[in-house]
Amino acid sequence: MWRRLAGVAFLALLANGCAATSDEAYTEVPAERQFSEFEREGVVYAIDVYDPLEGFNRGVYKFNARFDQFVYLPIVKAYETVMPEILQTGVSNFFANLSNLTTFANELLQLKLKSAGRTGVRFVANATAGWLGFIDAAGGSGMRKTEEDFGQTLGHWGVGDGAFLVLPILGPSNARDAAGLAVDTVAFSVVDPPNEKKVQTDYPPLLVLNLINKRKVQSFRYYESGSPFEYDLVRMLYTKKRQLDIQD
Repeated sequence: MWRRLAGVAFLALLANGCAATSDEAYTEVPAERQFSEFEREGVVYAIDVYDPLEGFNRGVYKFNARFDQFVYLPIVKAYETVMPEILQTGVSNFFANLSNLTTFANELLQLKLKSAGRTGVRFVANATAGWLGFIDAAGGSGMRKTEEDFGQTLGHWGVGDGAFLVLPILGPSNARDAAGLAVDTVAFSVVDPPNEKKVQTDYPPLLVLNLINKRKVQSFRYYESGSPFEYDLVRMLYTKKRQLDIQD
């Protein structure tokens, strides 16, 4: 845990350093600068990430920002207005507990048997004592929640990141994690019938509610990071975070 906190602290300092570069000499929207314009040839920077599709990815990033501003966030705002806060918390708990099913399957695939056992107990405890997961009974008893997906499983067994990708609506990813998302969505719904993805696809209103909840609990806002190189920063932060997730 301390290693992760130290890494986040380092990235925050780097972001502040980027924000202080040549502010007066640049006339474009500050958060849309490209760090590559300030790089020196032959120097390796921590912010660099393998991104052969950068032009396409930046276009998708801008689309996501506009979608977020004009569609996604207004829907989330309406949801927060009409839904009592206690029910919002219950919905967040419900989907967090449902995600334990995907985590459980991936922990088994990574041979993390002890963690899988805890995750299984956590799911059952919340599904029963927690009223189908609307109350985080396991969390109240001090049981730590873990998160695993098939992208992490691939990374655990040595599969590299591949090219960085920005997925429409879903945001930052990479070739490995995009493939992992497809497996989580399709394959696990076959081998693990009560999988969270299958529950949502069988009941579309739950899928919509989950998408709203995912955005509600995510505090990130496009072009409000304070960095003039937001795309580059997000790309690096995502890559570093996934490395830490896999090492955990």
